[in-house]
Amino acid sequence: MAAMRTLHTAPASFIVTPAPHLVSPTPTPRAGALPAKAPPAAAATIQSHARPPLSPRVGRRRPCARAASSGAGAVVASVEDAKRDVLIALSQIIDPDFGTDIVSCGFIKDLEISETLEEVSFRVELTTPACPVKDMFEEKANEVVAALPWVKKVNVTMSAQPAQPVYAGDLPEGLKKISNIIAVSSCKGGVGKSTVAVNLAYTLAGMGARVGIFDADVFGPSLPNMVSPVNRLLVVNPESKSILPTEYLGVKLVSFGFAGQGRAIMRGPMVSGVINQLLTTTDWGELDYLVIDMPPGTGDIHLTLCQVAPLTAAVIVTTPQKLAFIDVAKGVRMFSKLKVPCVAVVENMCYFDADEKRYYPFGKGSGTQVVQQFGIPNLFDLPIRPTLSSSGDTGIPEVVSDPQGDVAKIFQNLGVCVVQQCAKIRQQVSTAVSYDRSIRAIRVKVPDSDEEFFLHPATVRRNDRSAQSVDEWTGEQKVQYGDVPEDIEPEEIRPMGNYAVSITWPDGFSQIAPYDQLDMLERLVDVPLPATAAVASS
Repeated sequence: MAAMRTLHTAPASFIVTPAPHLVSPTPTPRAGALPAKAPPAAAATIQSHARPPLSPRVGRRRPCARAASSGAGAVVASVEDAKRDVLIALSQIIDPDFGTDIVSCGFIKDLEISETLEEVSFRVELTTPACPVKDMFEEKANEVVAALPWVKKVNVTMSAQPAQPVYAGDLPEGLKKISNIIAVSSCKGGVGKSTVAVNLAYTLAGMGARVGIFDADVFGPSLPNMVSPVNRLLVVNPESKSILPTEYLGVKLVSFGFAGQGRAIMRGPMVSGVINQLLTTTDWGELDYLVIDMPPGTGDIHLTLCQVAPLTAAVIVTTPQKLAFIDVAKGVRMFSKLKVPCVAVVENMCYFDADEKRYYPFGKGSGTQVVQQFGIPNLFDLPIRPTLSSSGDTGIPEVVSDPQGDVAKIFQNLGVCVVQQCAKIRQQVSTAVSYDRSIRAIRVKVPDSDEEFFLHPATVRRNDRSAQSVDEWTGEQKVQYGDVPEDIEPEEIRPMGNYAVSITWPDGFSQIAPYDQLDMLERLVDVPLPATAAVASS
């Protein structure tokens, strides 16, 4: 007999009896290791695998690698056989960011085979047009498909997914077509944050992405001095009442400095309102990346930006001094609380080279200390260069004026880092929580974790902590245990930024389920009881 697990002692509305099909034939340890199921096929199904029974816990597991597909034969009898051979060949190409083949990633689209079974056409749809390995993908795709014995001609088209946020909530109209929003922050003035933001934006644009810059500093906007657009005033569309951004070298720009007001003198709440209006009423159009040049500090403006805009990630800018580290640490902690991952640290004014030696006039260690203390994966050192400083006064970013220089190469590496990290974050968020109908369980694999676990849908629905389910004043449970059917199934699960998912239930209720809450539910299921239900085969 298997051991069943239920929640620790709690009010009746929190105690859930696992359904019969969620009971394992053998006891499951705390680690809850389970055989991994095969990843879903993207354009067509290559193989089908029997699904193992699920433990009641419904436990954690580490994903296993998929078995390698067998090679294609020299002769194909039908178009379906030919498509299968092509997909097996393409599954040899592994995306270095996701660690999964491009077929399982869903990159292969519009696969067509000619009637003579000699010509193959397909499209590789990447997550971003700035993908740093897109040329490698195109080359390898041509190579592996052309190697099939029956293939005479290969036509590969490269494309990118349309811009859209990984967010299920109601977004302002202007933000609905922006894929990634990157905050460049330092929490300290004078460290070169605006220089990094502008040069990063133009680096991403040079990689083929559609990019915008939002200067969020109302008291001292820097963008008007760092770029040289022909039109230096924002225009309001008289029909839609939306703000039309100005442009310079293909990058869309919005700053309070372009609003005809110069620098503002106003109180905090007014500033937050101005920032909100500028950001949300601007018609940004389709953007792959919107770079936000954050103002110094960790006050109302920063919280407004983080709440209004679904930030994908943050880049932290610092200098070698210890004082800079103290302020930067506050910003990193702020982003951590708001569930915004910091993907890179840029240490500006780090060194200069002279007499064939490298000098560090302000000491070493601030950037390294941020990386080590907060576990941020990437560190980039910027030198002290007169050209980098003067570019903020000439209106031409350094990466534009000297695209082959040493500074441009550092920003190129930063741009590749940002693209790769954003792609990983979006992939993790989009697949973090899903519903497996074959075993009627909600699968959870939160970002930055190699483990996954399963929850009974009724458990998740009964443990909603919103005001619709729990009285905010008394704590009384409005939704009782019996109000939720045991066989309830979610109709839709969509990401809510980096911290939660929105689950739509058959009764029309939309539940916001934070990852932390789902993880807490799984960890509470830890008390073994005698088994009372039979195991249902998958």
